[in-house]
Amino acid sequence: MPPVALVTGGSRGIGLGISRRLVQGGCAVAILATRPEPVEVMAELRDLAGAEDRVLYVQGSVADLACHRRYLDAAGSQWGRMDLLVNNAGVSPAIRADLLEATPESFDRVLGVNLRGPYFLTQAFAQAVLAARSDVKETLTDKPLATIVNVSSISATTVSVNRGDYCLSKAGVAMATQLWAVRLAAEGIVVYEVRPGIVATDMTAAVTAKYDQFFASGHVPIARWGRPVDVAGAVALLASGQTPYSTGEVFHVDGGLHIPVL
Repeated sequence: MPPVALVTGGSRGIGLGISRRLVQGGCAVAILATRPEPVEVMAELRDLAGAEDRVLYVQGSVADLACHRRYLDAAGSQWGRMDLLVNNAGVSPAIRADLLEATPESFDRVLGVNLRGPYFLTQAFAQAVLAARSDVKETLTDKPLATIVNVSSISATTVSVNRGDYCLSKAGVAMATQLWAVRLAAEGIVVYEVRPGIVATDMTAAVTAKYDQFFASGHVPIARWGRPVDVAGAVALLASGQTPYSTGEVFHVDGGLHIPVL
C-alpha cells in the first residue's frame, strides 16, 4: 500500500504542484478543494499516478469543520491509512484594504480558511491516525508515524499593511506548527512549516508588475519568481521520513527573502 497524503487546496496553484510531486513520488493523494471536481486536472493526476484509485477528490472547504470528518473518512475508506497531511489551502483578502479600512468580514473569512480550519483539521487528522494505528510503537527515533506540513507564507513575519488579516493568519499558522509539533512529538507525529515567498500563482497574478519590480530592485538574493514546483520539493523532502529527529522546523522557499541584508 503506498503512503497516503491529504492535500487541502491540492487542485490548483501551489497545492497542485504538491499533489503532482507526491503522486509522482508514489503517494496516493486525497484532495480537498471548494470547486467542483476539475476533470482535466484529476485526469492528469491519475495519469501520473498510473491508476484511477490513487487519487481522490472531495469537494468542500477547510473552513467548514463538518467537511473534515467527511474528508478523513473518504481517505480512510479508500486506502485504510493516512500518512501525511499538507495544510495548504488558503485565501488572500478579496480586497487589499489598508488597516484603517479593513473589515471584520474579511478578517473572519481569511482567518477561518487559513488558520482555524487547518488547526482543527490537524486535530482531527492526528486523532484519526492515532486511533487507527494505536498498536504501532514507532517513535521519533524510527520512521515517524505520520507527518503534518503546514504551508504558510513569508507574510508570517513580513508586514503588509494592506492585508493585515492575511499576515495574522500566517503568523498564527507558524505558532500552530510549534504547538502541534510539541504536542504530537511523543505520539510519533512530526510537524513542519514550509514558508513560501513570492510564488507565481493566480493569487499573485494581480500584482505581477509590483513583484517584477521588487525582484529587479535586488530585494531577493535568488532574483526570480518562485514556482509551485519549488514549494512541492520542500514538502516532498519533509514528507520523506528522512528527518525523523526534527520537528517544528521552518523551511523557507523564498529565494533568500527572509535573510536580513544591509
